Amino acid sequence: MDALPVARLQFATTTSFHFLFVLLTLGLVTMVAVMQTRAAVGGKPELLRMTRYWGRLYVINYALGIVTGIVMEFQFGLTWTGLSAFAGDVFGAPLAIETLVAFFLESTFLGLWIFGFGRLRKWLHLALIWLVTLTAYASALFIMLANSFLQNPVGSRLEGGTLHLDDFGALLSNPALVASLPHVVSAALVTGGFFVVGVSAYHFLKRTAEVEFFRRSMRLGVVTALVGSIFVVNQGFAQFGQLKMYQPDKLHEAAVGAPLGVMITLGFAMFLCALLGTLLLFRNWLTKARFLHYLMVAAIPLPFVASIMGWLVRELGRQPWLVWGKLRTADAVADVPAGQILFSFIAFSLLFAALAVADWVLMARVAKRGPDPVDEPAELPVLSGV
Repeated sequence: MDALPVARLQFATTTSFHFLFVLLTLGLVTMVAVMQTRAAVGGKPELLRMTRYWGRLYVINYALGIVTGIVMEFQFGLTWTGLSAFAGDVFGAPLAIETLVAFFLESTFLGLWIFGFGRLRKWLHLALIWLVTLTAYASALFIMLANSFLQNPVGSRLEGGTLHLDDFGALLSNPALVASLPHVVSAALVTGGFFVVGVSAYHFLKRTAEVEFFRRSMRLGVVTALVGSIFVVNQGFAQFGQLKMYQPDKLHEAAVGAPLGVMITLGFAMFLCALLGTLLLFRNWLTKARFLHYLMVAAIPLPFVASIMGWLVRELGRQPWLVWGKLRTADAVADVPAGQILFSFIAFSLLFAALAVADWVLMARVAKRGPDPVDEPAELPVLSGV
């Protein structure tokens, strides 16, 4: 048995699973921060209830996403020791920073935000959710910075058979990062927007009594989805232009053809769905058009599928290189029996599948249950001295 295809399949599986959690987390936290800001400024009870409801869904997805991230990190030490030995000095730097940002700062701020409901002043509590959001975006930045280095290894020099970091600024200005980071962030906004719209549409199909609650939620979700889809399409084509600088033949390779076609098709489909929802919003038909409700519930998976296709295009087009032009994928695989890699692949896949099922079961329960009763406090109580 050849270890290389098993190792590649393991990386593709674990990365794709984790990416799905990241997309929804980044999209939802942005929308929750906007909801809480509007609640703090306007003082409307409905907006505070929205913050609590969608915040719960965000926290569930974040918690399980953290576990997938930890599992994913193990594969670098278990399966890709050649990468660590050759490019660890460069590739490891942004990953280390991301760990500090995501696992420490973001988690700390999120914990304070969760337990701060009803205990902290509303402006301090609001600052916490924005700190959570900013650290989430910083985490995405450093992950994409590391991945962009694999695509286009700038800011490094080859010495003694290993790469060494020369210019950290070059990593930040990497052409492989400039268009891809906004593309990923936009995809996250589309994912969060479609999720909020889809869940809201589900409640309208069930003839919910919370009409105003889900009307506001759907309005925010459809606008977020439209804005995100516009930037997704724009930044996607911008990446095609950037590719000419460092991977000119990527889009012509057979391996990327099928996922590329699916990604572009789904991107335009999501844009049209969001545009239709926005047009109906301005005609005040958003809560009445049942055909749109069915459509939006069915459209919840579209951003996830499109994003995975985009990720495959980005990664498959780099082959046979792991670090473009510097380290071949075959030379980076750990010198261990293929059977051990297969065992870890099966174990990781089963664990990720269990986490994905747990995530969607928990989120479905909370989503179907609906928001807190109206008699919940409209304002966050102030704890004296805080």
